[in-house]
Amino acid sequence: MSVRWLVAVVLVVATAGAALAAAGPAGGQDPHGEALAAADDFLDRYVQPSGRVARLDQGGDTVSEGQAYAMLLAAAIGDEDRFRHVWAWTDQHLQRSDRLLAWRWADGGVADWTPATDADLMAAGALSLAGERFHDPALSLEATRMSSAILRLEAARYGTRHVLLAGPWARHERVVNASYFVAGMMSRLWWAGDRRWAPVAASSRDMLEELTASAPHLPPDWSTLDASGADPVARAAPSGESPRYGYEAARAVVQLAVDCDARGRAVAARVWPFLEREGAGRLVASYALTGQALDTDTHALAYVAAAAAAAAAGDADDAARLLDAAGAHDDRSPTYYGAAWTALARLWLDTDLLGGCRPG
Repeated sequence: MSVRWLVAVVLVVATAGAALAAAGPAGGQDPHGEALAAADDFLDRYVQPSGRVARLDQGGDTVSEGQAYAMLLAAAIGDEDRFRHVWAWTDQHLQRSDRLLAWRWADGGVADWTPATDADLMAAGALSLAGERFHDPALSLEATRMSSAILRLEAARYGTRHVLLAGPWARHERVVNASYFVAGMMSRLWWAGDRRWAPVAASSRDMLEELTASAPHLPPDWSTLDASGADPVARAAPSGESPRYGYEAARAVVQLAVDCDARGRAVAARVWPFLEREGAGRLVASYALTGQALDTDTHALAYVAAAAAAAAAGDADDAARLLDAAGAHDDRSPTYYGAAWTALARLWLDTDLLGGCRPG
């Protein structure tokens, strides 16, 4: 397998990223090698011979985010064959006529045609990265088409804000999910020429700053905006779970920590004092927004998010320790979700294969 270096990914507002670079590597003895190994491990464990990513610990079904994760990991480590294999399955089985991806596939066919914005955004970013990495204009064109579909169908203007919604279904109630604001992928698509992502990224940072203004500064999984696009407030999940920082919002901390805009990194950094205290004992998977534990179980993602917050705050030693803890937890209790986010975090925090910033 050949691994090619990415010169840099992008950014919407600034050239930063220096804060993470100054903090030093966040992994173990060979963080770059560990990042590549984690990505390869996820692809080996969860990508089926057909190119489908199976959630083996959740009944073996497939969701669009899983396909996007595999595409992004394969593009990052330069595995062109595996990227094309996963994208071919995704294109054939999940892509809708409007270019968005159906959310869930099970038992031989699509079980839910509803798209999920995070999967669409990460898939578009992966296609853009692959188009550059593998010198393939056709992949870049697919990224452009999907980018336009996301902005047309999964984003809306409310007042002065251009808001990335949780999906087309969320438009009427103005529902957003903090973990869907994948700044690095917005940046990549912006750098590739779609300048419409700049106001979306700016609005996303504004909302996350507001949602995390009060201690312990935990972002909520789900939120709702008012009709003017202002005053985001935490809300219950579509599944009925109470407002919380859990399996959704923990991803937002990772993405903010590698935002080249200093505002995004500052939001991730202010979560660190709380996660640092919790990490002195045992991090759990879900917390009330006031900081009370809602779980007794932990998860690799909990350690990944804490590692990212530590890196954003400049604490490289704790970031390294927590990333290693995430990997160790996934070794003991392997899950599709934990393996994916351990690999993505190692690539984002310890290499330039997904991170890095370009002027502009």
